[in-house]
Amino acid sequence: MSPPNGPKSATRPAARLALEDGTVFHGRAFGATADSGGRPLTITGEVVFNTAMTGYQEALTDPSYAGQILTMTAPLIGNYGVNEEDMESRAVQAAAFVVRELSRVVSNHRATIDLSSWLARAGVPGIEGVDTRALTRRLRLEGAMRGVISADESLSDEQLVDLARSSPPMTGANLVTGVSATRPYGWSEDLGVWANLTDEQSRDQPARRFRVVALDCGAKQNILRHLTERGCEVIVLPHDASADEIRGRQPDGLFVSNGPGDPAAVSATIATLREIAGEIPTFGICLGHQLLCLALGAKTYKLKFGHRGANQPVKNLLTGHVEITSQNHGFAVETASMEDADCEPTHVNLNDGTLAGFRHRRKPIFAVQYHPEASPGPHDAAYLFDCFVMLMESRAPLSVEEMRRAWEVAQPGAAVR
Repeated sequence: MSPPNGPKSATRPAARLALEDGTVFHGRAFGATADSGGRPLTITGEVVFNTAMTGYQEALTDPSYAGQILTMTAPLIGNYGVNEEDMESRAVQAAAFVVRELSRVVSNHRATIDLSSWLARAGVPGIEGVDTRALTRRLRLEGAMRGVISADESLSDEQLVDLARSSPPMTGANLVTGVSATRPYGWSEDLGVWANLTDEQSRDQPARRFRVVALDCGAKQNILRHLTERGCEVIVLPHDASADEIRGRQPDGLFVSNGPGDPAAVSATIATLREIAGEIPTFGICLGHQLLCLALGAKTYKLKFGHRGANQPVKNLLTGHVEITSQNHGFAVETASMEDADCEPTHVNLNDGTLAGFRHRRKPIFAVQYHPEASPGPHDAAYLFDCFVMLMESRAPLSVEEMRRAWEVAQPGAAVR
């Protein structure tokens, strides 16, 4: 049975999205429209777009979207509702949500609530009726911009634009502190492959061969599931855990997660990674990729509008194959600076040539700029978790042979060029 559908558009108050360049879009509010005191909500954030056709729930709960107003380019959003299983964190992380059309009908047997009611419960505002094609085109041409969403009719368009211009920029913002775990915890949930097995079948599930410390900079839960699925005992530590705290856990591997904001501002994590670099086999994803590069001596910079979507092509320079990947980041690493860090590129983004992955030449460290766990998105790059297992087995720099072998296992019958 479908969950109750949200209120009709005609019953929702008017809302506006204003950008720092003076552009104002008009629409109708959904989700949370007022604060606890009944005052109309006004929310600021960096406005970014995601090109995925599905996965709005995973995107909204991805901690990497903290401090951002998320725009989906797909025109109809909310048609399959929301459920408890597809959360990537415990709460909605995006500051606000922009869509062309909010579906009036929820049609999915897994759904337990409609999108608007879910956002209202989380206190997160949305606006529908916006020409998201025009908005996306403006962001592509001018770059990601600060913006404000408001249902407050007492504020003029000019006042909203001023609010957008006076809001904090993303450059220099350390947003990891707001999404990281505050205390250590263990993670045991996997991808569900071993669920509901008989006793005899359960004997075949992977033993916990490796202990992995995961530095939580805003980790997506599906990343932790992939690690557990491969026989890892996962211990999650806050992003500012010291090198001694990590060593004290006696890990076989260190994982550095994704997260929001400017990587250069996450100084505590960079300092820890610099101190411990090379001691423990290390794998980083997205923000973790950037933090490792900074710790090793490379440089980062802000992209014009970032890479956000589930169809980003990346070439694996070691196997020669192209992976279609899920990505969500607004900063990148300067490829030229990797040479001074004694690292070499392993992956490159085919849309713009930016660095998409690296390995250290002398230390057991590698990372990628995208999301091999997908959720949502294709599974082309899931073999990288197997590369991490190989890294922990060998405790030596990731070899071309190991990456090729992991790729072949993940792609049965495929030949590596």
